[in-house]
Amino acid sequence: LVPRLVEGTPYEGPVTRFIEKTKEMNEITRLSTETEKEGVFTGAYCVNPLSGEEVPIWVTNYVLLEYGTGAVMGVPAHDQRDFEFAKKYGLPIKVVIDPPDRHLTAEEMEEAYTDPGVMVNSGEFSGLPSPEGKERIADYLEKKGLGERRVNYKLRDWLISRQRYWGAPIPIIYCDDCGTVPVPEKDLPVLLPEGVQFKPTGLSPLAECETFVKTVCPKCGRPARRETDTMDTFICSSWYYLRFTSPWTDKAPFLKEDVDYWMPVDQYTGGVEHAVLHLLYSRFFMKVLYDEGLVKEVEPFKNLLTQGMVLKDGQAMSKSRGNVVAPDEIVDRYGADTARLFILFASPPEKDLEWSDAGVEGAFRFITRVWRLVRSLRSEVAGVVGPRGASSAGGDLDLPGVKLTREEKELLRATHLCIKRVTQDVKERFNFNTAISAIMEMVNAGYGYIEAVPPELRRKPVLREFLENLILLLAPFTPHVAEELWEAIGHERSVHLQKWPTWKEEMLVTETTTVVIEVNGRVRDRVDVPRDITEEELKDLAMKRPKVKPYLDGKKVVNVICVPGKLLNIVVR
Repeated sequence: LVPRLVEGTPYEGPVTRFIEKTKEMNEITRLSTETEKEGVFTGAYCVNPLSGEEVPIWVTNYVLLEYGTGAVMGVPAHDQRDFEFAKKYGLPIKVVIDPPDRHLTAEEMEEAYTDPGVMVNSGEFSGLPSPEGKERIADYLEKKGLGERRVNYKLRDWLISRQRYWGAPIPIIYCDDCGTVPVPEKDLPVLLPEGVQFKPTGLSPLAECETFVKTVCPKCGRPARRETDTMDTFICSSWYYLRFTSPWTDKAPFLKEDVDYWMPVDQYTGGVEHAVLHLLYSRFFMKVLYDEGLVKEVEPFKNLLTQGMVLKDGQAMSKSRGNVVAPDEIVDRYGADTARLFILFASPPEKDLEWSDAGVEGAFRFITRVWRLVRSLRSEVAGVVGPRGASSAGGDLDLPGVKLTREEKELLRATHLCIKRVTQDVKERFNFNTAISAIMEMVNAGYGYIEAVPPELRRKPVLREFLENLILLLAPFTPHVAEELWEAIGHERSVHLQKWPTWKEEMLVTETTTVVIEVNGRVRDRVDVPRDITEEELKDLAMKRPKVKPYLDGKKVVNVICVPGKLLNIVVR
């Protein structure tokens, strides 16, 4: 299109010369943030289909043919490369997205604003959150027949060789007579040698291992040498999920019947730094194998959970920054379970996690609190057979004539509610932090029960059911402590070999209800009361509430209107 735009115009010469100059640059240089952004005006314009404004067409060294259609709309206010280009050539910078908390002007901007915000200078779309605005604009363009949505994929050329020892050897042999010769299939896989010396030579350690390097040419039988670079480990991780289905075969990388049975992977969890390249390479491998008829699935993974980064003082932990917290220090001081619990509780897995020493100590205090609770009650439940075999709370409590107290009902309700919340949070949403929060509430309910009920009145099967389920729910998060506590309450078989607990919906019915207390029709308080509380008991309770008493002092109660379980209105004058 460019030659047609400039043909026979004064711009033809400068544009042609610029194109020839740019052809001499490789893609890596053109994409580098360090490369100066250069360009030339074609003298031509296109029309913005939404605003009707003319937009000048420039040819630049940083726009690539392979990206999208090869022609892109410059947005200098919201793309850093476009910003630098516009500044250099004095092109207008139009702000169309403001940050949520302030208004931007082109004159004050020192860099492009690339975060989400609020649409401005965008006609009927102004005022919309930018993500919603993009979708609405796309809808409008499609409705008007001016464009359509398209997903563009980009996979750069991949440098797979590394000058190091680890990684899969590259199966190539170099012969002075035959040139580059692949290792015959019967000799695959090429194995890394042992006893390699590591020296700071700048070369692969394999280059110093003569027993590995020296070989014979598979074609002519003369002396030859092996390739000493190894493949990037991304090569292995791009297909290892297939190897896992056939780990024992030595006849092929994998067996098709195994792959067809197991694949695709149900749930993939990976770090955010691998979310782009690694997943693209994995999909690329799978699609190539699919096209070759070696697998029946075209995609390797069903679901993806991308984990956030661990931050320290606002920056991602890295050895180069010197802000790494050594896990050994945490394990030595607090134990491995503390580190696990803190990491899982501090943030949802898809969000970045800010490391906090105070948070680590808080996790340790919670584990200690659980330890004290279970150890203090183990003598009370000793010899009582629970749901896992150590008479079950359900069996003992279902006997005719056995009636649970209000405190026992509340403890069991807290137990079954926690089972439900943890199960749903972990299985359906991967919300480990809210699952741990639910367990913390269950522990609070346990302490509330033993403070309210003296030992001689505590029903042992109720305690047993509470304790067993508490430990089972904790086991995935604090496996070592859970194993110790499981044994402490009389079990010999590992907690990690038990079935996951299930909740009973009938146990979730609350025994309390919230009643609104009004004085002369105005809300003065709310109180949680037992569902079977009498009207007289509720009236007596309401009169004594600290938030209600000031409105009754010196007044005469002329009527009390009660809506059972919902409302109590005290009429005074």
